Amino acid sequence: MKNKELIIIGVLTIVLAFMEITGFPSSLFINIKILDITPFYWTLMFNFIIIGIIAFITLKYFCPNWRLGLNKNGIKTGLKKYGVIGIIVGIIQGIAFYIGLSFNYSPTIWKVLIEGIIYYLGVAFIEELYVRGLLLNLIEKMFIKSKNKTIIAIVISSVIFGLGHIFGVLGQPMLIIFTKIIWTIAMGIYFGAIYKKTDNLYVPIILHFIINVCALPYCFTTMQGYSNISLYIILPTYILLGIYSLCIMKSKR
Repeated sequence: MKNKELIIIGVLTIVLAFMEITGFPSSLFINIKILDITPFYWTLMFNFIIIGIIAFITLKYFCPNWRLGLNKNGIKTGLKKYGVIGIIVGIIQGIAFYIGLSFNYSPTIWKVLIEGIIYYLGVAFIEELYVRGLLLNLIEKMFIKSKNKTIIAIVISSVIFGLGHIFGVLGQPMLIIFTKIIWTIAMGIYFGAIYKKTDNLYVPIILHFIINVCALPYCFTTMQGYSNISLYIILPTYILLGIYSLCIMKSKR
C-alpha cells in the first residue's frame, strides 16, 4: 500500500507540473479577452482551478494519509522567524526590476490586479503544492534511510524547480537563462527549508506570493526578459539566500 501511494504521488506530481507549465488543458478552450489583460493569464488561472480539483480528489480518495502541512497553527511564528529575509530579498528583487526596466506602458487597474497579484497567488499555491508538498516529501521518503534525507530532498526538488523555469526564458540570452535557473534553485532551497522547519506549507506559499508580487513593475512595461543590471543584483542576492537556507537547515530545530 505504501509503494502504491508513492507511485500515485509521483504520477500526480508529474501531471500537475505538466499542466502548470503548459497550461493544458485550459489552453485548448479558454481564450478570454478583457481590456488589456493578456488572454493567456486567464488560461493559466483557469488551469490552476483544474489542478486544484485534481490534487484534492487524488489526495482525499487515493492518498488520504499524505501530509501536506496545510495547517493554520504556526503560520505567524514561521513568518516571524523565517519570513523577514524572504521579504527583504523580494524587495531587492523589485528594486532590481525597477532599475532595469523602461516604463513605457500605462495599464488598467484590472491588468495590474490580475497579472500582478491574483495570478501570482495561484502560482504560489500550485507550485508549493506540487514542488514542496508532493515532490519534496516524495524524495524524502525515497531517501528515508539517509540521515541527510531532508537536505537531499530539498536540494533535488529545488534543482527540478529551477530547471522547470527554463521554459519561461527559452530564446533569451544565456546570461538570463543561467541566472534564472540559479535564482529559482536558490529560491526553492529557501522555500523547502522553511517548509521543513515549520512543517507548514502555508508559510512558503505566503512568502512565494510576496516575492513573486515584486515583479509588479512588469505590468508597466512592454519589455520582455531582464536587463543585465537587474541580473547582477538578483543573482548574488539569491545565492546568499540559498546559502542562508542551507544554514538554517543545519541548525537545530
